[in-house]
Amino acid sequence: MLTIQGRARRVCNGLTRRDVLQAAGAGLLGTNLATLRAAEEAGSVVRPRAKSVLFLFLFGGPSQLETFDMKPDAASGIRGPFQPIASRTSGLQICERLPKLAALSDKYAVIRTVTHNQNDHNACHYIQTGHPLPPAERGAAKVDATEKDWPAMGSVVQYLDQRADAARGPKQQRDFPSYVYLPNPLGHIQGYDRSGQYAGWLGRSYNALATRINKRDSQDNPYFRDCADDELDFRIHGCETHADLTLDRTVKRVSLLEQFDTARRTIDRSRFIRDYSREQAKAVDLITSEKMRAAFDIRRESAKLRDQYGRHLFGQSALMGRRMLEAGARFVTVLWDCPDGYSWDSHRHSDDVAKYLLPGLDQAFSALLNDLSERGLLDETLVVCLGEMGRTPKPSNARWGRGHWSHCFPAILAGAGVRGGTTYGTSDSDAAYPADDPVTPEDLSATIFHTLGISPETRIYNAQSRPSPVMAGGSPLLDLFG
Repeated sequence: MLTIQGRARRVCNGLTRRDVLQAAGAGLLGTNLATLRAAEEAGSVVRPRAKSVLFLFLFGGPSQLETFDMKPDAASGIRGPFQPIASRTSGLQICERLPKLAALSDKYAVIRTVTHNQNDHNACHYIQTGHPLPPAERGAAKVDATEKDWPAMGSVVQYLDQRADAARGPKQQRDFPSYVYLPNPLGHIQGYDRSGQYAGWLGRSYNALATRINKRDSQDNPYFRDCADDELDFRIHGCETHADLTLDRTVKRVSLLEQFDTARRTIDRSRFIRDYSREQAKAVDLITSEKMRAAFDIRRESAKLRDQYGRHLFGQSALMGRRMLEAGARFVTVLWDCPDGYSWDSHRHSDDVAKYLLPGLDQAFSALLNDLSERGLLDETLVVCLGEMGRTPKPSNARWGRGHWSHCFPAILAGAGVRGGTTYGTSDSDAAYPADDPVTPEDLSATIFHTLGISPETRIYNAQSRPSPVMAGGSPLLDLFG
């Protein structure tokens, strides 16, 4: 039997996977274990539609009723405080606070029926990995990332790219990290370290290259205001330097790390440790390279373009995301986090939704779509935008605060052959549940992997060399593509 996630299945010729491995190890199939493992990692061949993914993650949960699934005919206690406006897509009305995106709806598709049952913010794991959150000890707030978590989609891309690099000569290897996370690791600006963004059991060497932008003080929200250039110092998380830290001192510190690693390698020579050492060396090369310095210098962009994106943290991070794609990144997450503990998690009222959140999204997302299109990058980049949940159809109070609602919420997809000006799925009259075509996080992840040419059968290996398929469920939404 072929075992996938603990479920036993026979291959079509009746042989078990153990039989196949034993036969291969004995050379009976004209191959060897290394060749078999390489083939197993690769999975079946899928023609890629995109070179890269730009994942706009609106953490906290934007309301479907205040964005892309307006219900003007619903009861007054449900339809919300904003009016719908027509878009360029037939039958699609979106919020009046998103006029620029309404004018560009021919460039993207709206999925209105994303649904799952993780009705809290730990759904950030589900949305970023395509897998439900596994049980683990997650600290006092019960939100911490652990090494038992499934790897983020970006980490899977990083892993597969590094495997491909290992088969190439040095001159053909990638000179930029595949997975980048902007502007902060999820939750860090709020004092948490949330799940779903890391490589989890796949191993730390496949974590994202993450930057860090700090708040001015505990009450500050840099997503709600313009940021000065001295704030937008997109330093690499974990590699920040002090003013007196010269390259020479950096090299000396690396030497000390190498001494530590040498001692450790005498204890454990596992694949994980070897990979981590190799990737540590790569990281040192990266952070001291001119290409890296240039890529993270947002001042190289024109003032006009930066104004179009918006000088707030999300706008400048979206612009930096485009720079990462041009530099060679393959999966870039641009995060709108909750520095104030609320933001998109709008329990209390809709005032910030009206004043900051929707206008900021409208400005940055529309500028990104136009910029990618003008540079010829949209055809080769899949852009995905969503939160980890939606909001309750019935408000929590008279100020239109809404609670968590994971049972039906929207996602936006653009680029990479996605048919713009279309919708997928229909919600019920209150935008509470899918009326047809429900889309699970597994379906969404399968779509993203399929677009990159990654088969769900592709195997990834943990530090103990145990294989798992990239996706054990979910179906790519092929109807979205032309």
